[in-house]
Amino acid sequence: MSNIKMKRLGQIMEPEPGNPQEVEGVLNPGAVRGPDGALYLFPRLVAKNNYSRIGIARVQFNEAGDPTGVERLGIALEPEADYELRPNGGGGCEDPRVTFVEPLQRYMMTYTANSSQGPRIALAVSKDLFHWERLGPATFEAYEDIDFKHVDNKDASIFPVAIPNHCGKMQMAMIHRPLFPGTNPEETAHQDTSRLVHLHHECIWISYCPMGCNNQQPDHLGIFNSHHRLATPVSPWERLKIGGGTPPVLTRHGWMEIYHGGKRNEKSKP
Repeated sequence: MSNIKMKRLGQIMEPEPGNPQEVEGVLNPGAVRGPDGALYLFPRLVAKNNYSRIGIARVQFNEAGDPTGVERLGIALEPEADYELRPNGGGGCEDPRVTFVEPLQRYMMTYTANSSQGPRIALAVSKDLFHWERLGPATFEAYEDIDFKHVDNKDASIFPVAIPNHCGKMQMAMIHRPLFPGTNPEETAHQDTSRLVHLHHECIWISYCPMGCNNQQPDHLGIFNSHHRLATPVSPWERLKIGGGTPPVLTRHGWMEIYHGGKRNEKSKP
């Protein structure tokens, strides 16, 4: 038996009363240590009509070292670019994941940009976590008969170091989850539970980008290619969907990726 015990410490952030930027919730934060050693959160702040910004908050700790709350420090990104805006005045910068990329000596943020085309992966870069420069939406080469370019995509995160692609070339790598037509959870939830999982279309993928790693701030993105299927739903609790969680962490056993899965609630069958 393990001697590890879990202790719930409570909420450290909830919607601020009277703040219109948070009226529909604060959720799905990215977390990272800053240059000053402090722990920062980058929560999705949801305003009316699901209009989402990415905030900045510094985690506060008590003398025992337990987190007790946050200090709100402003906005990292809000919908401004065309790939973040919808014609009706809506839009979204959502669900960030922040990684310090060692070869670049920069923080890289992957986030979901929600425009009229649907959710797409976008990236931004920063030296200090407070000033972010957009690099634009991620672009993908096709792979065999699979088109990554014209489909929804989210749950992306970047490795903190360059890793070898299938040819052994050291490149920036990104985990992502394309949402192909017919495989969205909203669609598959209404199908029979005995359906076959599509081994290419319902997976977590890894793709590589030949971005230079020369300690200079990148001003644009290369095309992601060298695609490889990383994880396919296997267990019953993954059959509705799977997707990446935190950015990959290097351990003595190799890379660790915490991911999420979902299954249909049998009580809510159509």
